Amino acid sequence: MLSADPGPARPEEPLGYHQLHRLGRQGIGWSALALFVTVVVGYVAANVVVLAVAVVADLAGTTVETDPVTPAGLTALNLVWAVAIPVTWLALFAGHGLRPGWLASVVGRVRWRWLVVCLGLSLVALVATIVVSMFFPQQPGAEVSGELNDWSARTRDFVLVIVLLTPLQAAGEEFAFRGYLTQAFGGLVGGRLAAPVAVAVPALLFALAHGAQSAPVFVDRLAFGLVAGALTILTGGLEAGIAMHVLNNWTAFGLALAFGDLDASLTPDGGTWWTLPGTLTQSFVFLGLVLWSARRRGVETAWEGGVLEGPGSRR
Repeated sequence: MLSADPGPARPEEPLGYHQLHRLGRQGIGWSALALFVTVVVGYVAANVVVLAVAVVADLAGTTVETDPVTPAGLTALNLVWAVAIPVTWLALFAGHGLRPGWLASVVGRVRWRWLVVCLGLSLVALVATIVVSMFFPQQPGAEVSGELNDWSARTRDFVLVIVLLTPLQAAGEEFAFRGYLTQAFGGLVGGRLAAPVAVAVPALLFALAHGAQSAPVFVDRLAFGLVAGALTILTGGLEAGIAMHVLNNWTAFGLALAFGDLDASLTPDGGTWWTLPGTLTQSFVFLGLVLWSARRRGVETAWEGGVLEGPGSRR
């Protein structure tokens, strides 16, 4: 990558998050190579992870099961998605010649302070969800009841897995769907359609990736993907989406483990439209809070260093 003077190196318009592939190699061929790397390496890595967890579980006298789920099974599920982080890093480098930090944000790294702020804002949005949900009927067969489940060694193991590994699982999904796929579609589609396509297509794939589900659950996940995708572009990075995703999963798994059925929480194929007001409130309150805070804090939302200046010359 050539280095140029600051004047001519700067493009007419800054590069948004979904345009960062323009800093490296571009074109369908390079994107196809990156996709090949993602599929092949991801498949191999996922199977290695499952095998490794199964071996450790066997030594510990347990098994990797997902129906019903065991702590080892939840560990495997979390780690399978966690490996998406290094896999997408490798795809970005192999296909586009860019270092991993450009999947995190437009400044080429994770903005940790901003991530912590987003976690705090996600708590506020969660409170708004609880308040709104009180005014709507509880769905029949909900995963959460009013009675606290008994504490056991199995519960302890689940708590450790949820606290330690669920953030990696959530981050892995964000790096895959709001990270690489957002940049891939943003790079392949030009003009005014780039941003809408870069948000909508990964959101649709994200919802479909969760398998069989009812229409309300699908719409809920699609809405989550759309909001997280919009935040990724509007704030110039994955921090807001990761924060919202981590808190959502911690809350869902934690409540199901404490008051309900963790298996039902992992595969919520039921659901009613009454659940949507609460979850949509959370998404859109979080969207508003993050955009307000990003504006006040001056969060960088675009790369302004210039295409010819190169991704490795700053930060």
